[in-house]
Amino acid sequence: MGGEFVLRKPRNGIKCRRFDRCNTMRQTETELFSEETRERRRGRRRRRINGSFFLDMIIFFRPCYFNFLFLSLFLLSSSSFSSTLSSETENFSPRNQTLRPLEELNKLKAINQHLRKINKPSVKTIHSSDGDIIDCVLSHQQPAFDHPRLRGQKPLDPPERPRGHNNRGLRPKSFQLWRMEGETCPEGTVPIRRTKQEDILRANSVSAFGKKLRHFRRDTSSNGHEHAVGYVSGEKYFGAKASINVWAPQVQNQYEFSLSQIWIISGSFGNDLNTIEAGWQVSPELYGDNYPRFFTYWTNDAYQATGCYNLLCSGFVQTNSQVAIGAAISPSSSFKGGQFDITLLIWKDPKHGNWWLEFGSGILVGYWPSFLFTHLREHASMVQYGGEVVNSSPFGAHTSTQMGSGHFAEEGFTKSSYFRNIQVVDWDNNLVPSPNLRVLADHPNCYDIQGGSNKAWGNYFYYGGPGKNPKCP
Repeated sequence: MGGEFVLRKPRNGIKCRRFDRCNTMRQTETELFSEETRERRRGRRRRRINGSFFLDMIIFFRPCYFNFLFLSLFLLSSSSFSSTLSSETENFSPRNQTLRPLEELNKLKAINQHLRKINKPSVKTIHSSDGDIIDCVLSHQQPAFDHPRLRGQKPLDPPERPRGHNNRGLRPKSFQLWRMEGETCPEGTVPIRRTKQEDILRANSVSAFGKKLRHFRRDTSSNGHEHAVGYVSGEKYFGAKASINVWAPQVQNQYEFSLSQIWIISGSFGNDLNTIEAGWQVSPELYGDNYPRFFTYWTNDAYQATGCYNLLCSGFVQTNSQVAIGAAISPSSSFKGGQFDITLLIWKDPKHGNWWLEFGSGILVGYWPSFLFTHLREHASMVQYGGEVVNSSPFGAHTSTQMGSGHFAEEGFTKSSYFRNIQVVDWDNNLVPSPNLRVLADHPNCYDIQGGSNKAWGNYFYYGGPGKNPKCP
């Protein structure tokens, strides 16, 4: 049988040949549509729907009545055939298949709308050799001024620096690739790394783009974030400073990152956590490459709804025309070779209460307005310095993503990454050595930390590690 259609001679002697017209069909209608015949045709039709694609084509050579009937069935069976096969391997719905292009279109519309929001009109555009596009945007048009509390305002003047601060930071003339090529943004503008469509497509969603994921792993009680840090707590802190060794650690996949930074923290470690963060990071998901990049971050609700990296939302106000937040840092350190570090200072302006960021020897990058925060409107209750990675490996396995240089702390200078000259700002706006600096590693067999103190480096520590290794499987 195999789905073949068989012509039979009617009982009244009237033959129904291959190319008979419809009047002949009507003469044999009684026999052809008897209950037995209809049941037989239903069975054959069901077999045909699930049968061979090429056997369905035979229908076109049958009488016109059957042509019409089976042409309809052919169109139906063609779609049923493909969906039946795919349903054996996945739960597939033709309705969902129809909606998928519409969903993709809506997603692209949302992405383009977001790009128009964060990519501001520029007075100059710079194409960097590392693939970045730097837009020179008028200061009062940067994303921060989309915030209702800042709309219509202009960046504030520089505040009073902490006492004990000096400008002897070790910094080359330019530390970002786009500047090394001789390009600059005009005064009155700020350099902003342009966000591209593919940057947002790498994120889980438009709303997740530019944000740290609070919870990452579902197969463990860990949220996937691992740290090796030095920290101070138990007092009121109004800022922090450190020189951070810059490396280019290997990251296992685009869903992980490796960073080294300063955290200014207040509130509990629940949903009211306030943080201000700055340092360098390697994040393939955010930037699409493995360059170490200068970054900032903030949140006032433990990385839930508020805050973002860099200038990807309204928040941080940039005041400098020569530093692009999110741009690549160059050079980076090499194993047993040249070492490079960046010096960062974050402190609370005693007059207006805003938190300012300084890079190197006196370069004011910008500030976080005090109204962005709840607890940090007053002071910080903890300061952390150190490294963080995301481990996305499931089922107890560990990532091979490196922290710092990718080598353990005990290997020391030129091999392990470091923080040096670790300081805090006290209640009277004095910059002082961090008192009672303690160190902690979440997973010391994967990433560890060792602290110390001397005259040249003040309070310091070495930290980092390779991630997955025989002691960290």
